[in-house]
Amino acid sequence: MNFGLYGYGPPDNREWIAIDCGVSFAGPEFPGIDLVMPDISFIEQRLKNLKGLIITHAHEDHYGAVLTLWPKLKVPVYATPFTAALLQAKREGEPGAPKVPVEIFRAGDRFQVGPFSIEAVNVTHSIPEPVALAIRTPAGTVLHTGDWKIDPTPALGQPTDEARLRQIGDEGVLALVCDSTNAMREGESPSELAVSQSLAQIIREAKGRVAITTFSSNVGRIRSIAQAAAEADRQVLLMGRSMKRVADVADELGYLEGIAPFVSEQDFGYIPRDKAVIVLTGSQGEARAALAKLSRDEHPTVALSQGDTVIFSSRSIPGNEKAILDIKNALIERGVRVIEDHDQLVHVSGHPRRNELRQMYEWTHPAIAVPAHGEAAHLMAHAQLARELGVKDVAVIRNGKMLRLSPGPSTVIDEVPFGRIYKDGHLVGTADEMGIGERRRLSFAGHVSVLVELDEKFELDIDPEVVAMGLPEKDEDGEEIGELLMEAAAGAVESIPRGRRKDLELVREAVRRAVRGEAQDVWGKKPAVTVFVTRC
Repeated sequence: MNFGLYGYGPPDNREWIAIDCGVSFAGPEFPGIDLVMPDISFIEQRLKNLKGLIITHAHEDHYGAVLTLWPKLKVPVYATPFTAALLQAKREGEPGAPKVPVEIFRAGDRFQVGPFSIEAVNVTHSIPEPVALAIRTPAGTVLHTGDWKIDPTPALGQPTDEARLRQIGDEGVLALVCDSTNAMREGESPSELAVSQSLAQIIREAKGRVAITTFSSNVGRIRSIAQAAAEADRQVLLMGRSMKRVADVADELGYLEGIAPFVSEQDFGYIPRDKAVIVLTGSQGEARAALAKLSRDEHPTVALSQGDTVIFSSRSIPGNEKAILDIKNALIERGVRVIEDHDQLVHVSGHPRRNELRQMYEWTHPAIAVPAHGEAAHLMAHAQLARELGVKDVAVIRNGKMLRLSPGPSTVIDEVPFGRIYKDGHLVGTADEMGIGERRRLSFAGHVSVLVELDEKFELDIDPEVVAMGLPEKDEDGEEIGELLMEAAAGAVESIPRGRRKDLELVREAVRRAVRGEAQDVWGKKPAVTVFVTRC
């Protein structure tokens, strides 16, 4: 959920730019929620001083919230051609999504956004057109790396621009705000070329169909797979809406030039098993993605069978391990061979390991190091490395901290509102506004509805009607729990003196407490209970 703010000027008239605007995906702790996004309330209160939103690359955690949050910001958006094209393709797939004004820039360009002079610097990552940003003001230059790595042989684009980063370092870098994702891993990330060669060998040696799941945004990986398939005299099918959308955009921009046309799902059935490769979504265990459907044998035209191979050319995002394991087990039970990155070289990270971080510090020699983009352990490991490299001023900050970079040494000067908001269907709001807490309770202990009807004398006209959802049918003695709850509701009404039953709210609360208490006694859990009291 990257959303960074850089401000310049005095506190009463500070001008701002935002860098990236991403999402994360809801796990089981957020039942029913589609997307998790950053709380931007701090800058919403200062919109007249927000000059623009700059996107470093088109990964969901960096640009996925733009369509949802831009109507709250309504500022110019700056993006590379690939990012802009993906944003437009996403907009076309979301009815009612706003038309976002996008200013196009390319690596090497310089442009002005308010008081900030921005230079886009080419870096390597697992998606086309990622950039670092040199943000210049009269107070100094901040280098915001975005996501990057050093790869001398990337599948697409040019290697990270060492020469330009060295030049910027020689000009003077006030602060380096740098990716920490792999700061705990020694060495250097393997090259994408090595992955391509490994995948090509697996495809050549496979006996049946080969299905490769990867992040849909990894156009270089898709291109490498298609080239390897062609060399092995195989045809390629793309599966998954996001995979096809990215491929269409990449093709329009020339990133798939020279690649044979992908086959359609209708024609795929006519291809011999040893001549087929599938590139598909679902690497994170998404239940509705293409791989999950194949693992359940639920796809109408494409299937995997014994002797086929599935390659997970991806890493698991924390929190998705159980869903991924379920899919792997389902495939293995059907006789499908599963290959992961600990079996063979089928994936590399797009983030720098410690040797690459050392090189970035050597090139740019910043006065201040600000570890970013990682969990607490990654940030601390990065901070320690920066100190070992001789950086005197290392600022380890957390969400919501406002860090002054100049004048003087870096100092946290304020803490601003931060947190999460949630997209739920067509609505966006806080956890309370979306009822997430209540959903958790419902998923844990179910819900009971009780209808109590009182006659004109405030007596029970009929037995209370109970509808229990998500509760066991019977207790440990075999008694119907619904019947026990009904008796508890009736007993609660009858325990109230008839003269006091005129207070329907008193009756409602007494019944609610009685039903919850009975459920606790017979089941050991307290469900949510809604009571309706009416007069005949």
